[in-house]
Amino acid sequence: MTDWSPGGAGQAPLPYPFYIDIVSKRYFDGVDNKNMDEVLNCFAPDARLTEVTSNTVHDGREAIRAMFVKLFADFEQIWHGNFVHVADPQSNAVCSQFTVLITPNGGEQLRYENCNRFYLKDRLFQEVFVYMSGDNLLRQGDL
Repeated sequence: MTDWSPGGAGQAPLPYPFYIDIVSKRYFDGVDNKNMDEVLNCFAPDARLTEVTSNTVHDGREAIRAMFVKLFADFEQIWHGNFVHVADPQSNAVCSQFTVLITPNGGEQLRYENCNRFYLKDRLFQEVFVYMSGDNLLRQGDL
């Protein structure tokens, strides 16, 4: 991630709708439908995803892929909705608040109220910060 910092100078602003589209219509749609290609196509190869409340860091697309393999295997149903987005094209970032309904295999549905901060570089997520209202569900996967 040389010569780049989240929200730093030299960002290339994109049209406001692009930020909403990549977050809700591409990324979260891919997660909810367990479509790994759709999810990973949102991330730069050297992206970082940090679950802030437990300080769990996934460095690189392969670590992020492994995390989603585990998430998709451990939960039979995933839904994200009730979105509130705030995009800042000048810093190439978008913040999203949302509800998560997620059902562990053979378990009761859990409800989370989460917030993610996405920083983009070259039209892809370069750094993502996830703030969860409950236990960390984004654990390390097997590489």
